[in-house]
Amino acid sequence: MTTPLHKEFLPWYRQAARLIPLDLGLKSIGIPVFIAVFFAAYFYVLKNPAYPVTVMPVTWLDRLIGFQPMALPLYVSLWVYVSLPPAFLANRHELYVYGLAMAGTCLTGLIIFYFWPTTVPVADIDWALYPGVDFLKNMDASGNACPSLHVATAAFSGFWMHHLLRRFGAPLWVQLFNALWCIGIVYSTVATRQHVAVDMWAGLALGTFAAWWALRHVQGAAARHHRPSTPA
Repeated sequence: MTTPLHKEFLPWYRQAARLIPLDLGLKSIGIPVFIAVFFAAYFYVLKNPAYPVTVMPVTWLDRLIGFQPMALPLYVSLWVYVSLPPAFLANRHELYVYGLAMAGTCLTGLIIFYFWPTTVPVADIDWALYPGVDFLKNMDASGNACPSLHVATAAFSGFWMHHLLRRFGAPLWVQLFNALWCIGIVYSTVATRQHVAVDMWAGLALGTFAAWWALRHVQGAAARHHRPSTPA
């Protein structure tokens, strides 16, 4: 049987791999069910807003970034990215906290979308020239803009991945790759014209706050668990 001391000397990638099978049934069922429920609610709110839709403003940052169709793979990669942190969680307590915080992030966005529906301005672009982006536009209409849940969930996952990689003792280049992937997804939301910069900043704020709350809770619980008991 491997002792905790021996586990500390395992390479970081082996530490991560050992956690994937833990609660595999819960992870493999819970993640797709969560995504399915989210999309059902997302498209319902998109088609049934409570009030007139507000068009979000274009800022200097939108003009600076410009339209970049090559950013589409980064945009789509979110669905791989958000699936990584829960795969590497060590116990059910962490999994429950992670799930609760992610659900709270999405629910907050959906409530805002319902009571304050927003959309991005119409871009002067012939989408037929960019079939991949055109397909995305047809699948995901331009509503539910602010805050960007694409950005919020990317930021939330990015902070969790950073926490987990540091726990595993992953090298700096791996942590840097994680940060760049997260930043790339955030960038892609504006570069594909799915969102404007205001949506992006709002999504960053929402995702960062949710990650801070969840990680603070998990780290506090871990500290209490490892705190030596005081002799009576």
